[in-house]
Amino acid sequence: MLFAQLPDDLFRPLASPSRAFNAALLLHLHRKVMGTSPDPVRKAELLAAIGDFSADWALDQQSDDEPVPVDPIERRSALFRRFLETGWLIERRERYVPVVDFDPEARLLLEELSRMERGETRSYGAAILDVLGSLESAIANPADRSEALGNAARAAQAFLGHVRGLAGAMRKIEERILHEEDMRAAFRLYFEDFVERHLISDYRTLHTRYNPFRFRSAIVREAGRALRDPLLIRALAEAILREGRAAELRIAERGVRADLTQILSIFEGLDRHLDAVDDVVARMERRIAAAVRYMDRPDSAGIERTAAALRAVGAAAAAPDVAPAISLLRPPIGTPHLAIPRGRKVPIETEALPDFEIDPAIEAFVEAKAAYRRRTTVTAETMTAFLDRHLGPDGTLRGSAIAVADVDAFVVFQRLREIDVLFEGALGTRYTIARVEGRLANGWLDCPDFVIRRISGDRHA
Repeated sequence: MLFAQLPDDLFRPLASPSRAFNAALLLHLHRKVMGTSPDPVRKAELLAAIGDFSADWALDQQSDDEPVPVDPIERRSALFRRFLETGWLIERRERYVPVVDFDPEARLLLEELSRMERGETRSYGAAILDVLGSLESAIANPADRSEALGNAARAAQAFLGHVRGLAGAMRKIEERILHEEDMRAAFRLYFEDFVERHLISDYRTLHTRYNPFRFRSAIVREAGRALRDPLLIRALAEAILREGRAAELRIAERGVRADLTQILSIFEGLDRHLDAVDDVVARMERRIAAAVRYMDRPDSAGIERTAAALRAVGAAAAAPDVAPAISLLRPPIGTPHLAIPRGRKVPIETEALPDFEIDPAIEAFVEAKAAYRRRTTVTAETMTAFLDRHLGPDGTLRGSAIAVADVDAFVVFQRLREIDVLFEGALGTRYTIARVEGRLANGWLDCPDFVIRRISGDRHA
């Protein structure tokens, strides 16, 4: 499918002996000449740009299957025809003016080549915020922002692709460093290719408190909540169907669930990929640290030579021709150039947590609140005990005949009129209540009078 979309000879300039020059020229045209212009570039302007760029390259670097003319005008025309014939450029006329533009498929390929040439440095925090922002926008406004869900899924997939390729790219650089005999070249590979191009720009702050990487849990939470909300999925699917991005509602709902599942699975399983990256980074750091530590290895024979020189100086100290200002103990012999053993780690001091004594006043306050709740809470037992104290020999009790002496009695008395329904009707099988004429007024409560009777045969009686 790839070569069915691209011209047959597209890769010929990138496989020729002058591929370095051809690639550099294509990237220059893509970034500087035709990258920012919304309209096609005039042919004369493009030829001038090709001529200016090729003037800085030697002719032997431009050797190809076809000889490159020496004349600058003929040289730029030959380079232009080469890109035109291989399918990189397209020439047409607009109002009788010849203009040139990149082939659409070739432009996409050139953008990927440009990204690879720039390197793989990327901010994890920015990528996660991009996914989170699109996901929250789609969830908050599913009717108008359904496209944001697709953007979030694509951003998550691109982010996963970067993470999966990152460890492999680091391992390639590691192999190159290990096979490099020149230490300067090895350090250049480490700092330029490994650190600047492939290491994550905010790697050191991934696990800090305020890095945007902490929003990964929010993405997992929002995606999981959306998957469990059928109304939200239906609203997103209806918006997709209304906007013409799906043929049926069933297909739209399946696409919404697929995007949410993809986002959820990527960020739930991200730790495995990060662990692989951490392993490569830690291994590289140990190797570089070891190389720096043993770059200047101690010379065992140097100690013997120094001792012999000191003995010679001591034996010649009485000679008049020895200048006292001469010293053999001068740099580079000194502490900075000797191997220093690694110091032991300082043990972490632990401090026991202090025992806090609770204020007796607070304990008394808590106990007083508990006692108040016990006094003011009516239970089946307290109501049964109250009735047993006041019921007459015939098992009846009139409300107006009850003497309410204190608050505790009043708390139970005010709930007597509901005895048949209290506690899920538990006391309704033991007592009955009936309304009678007249009213009762005891200084605590003024209400219609009532009569409570114990049901005959009650086992509690």
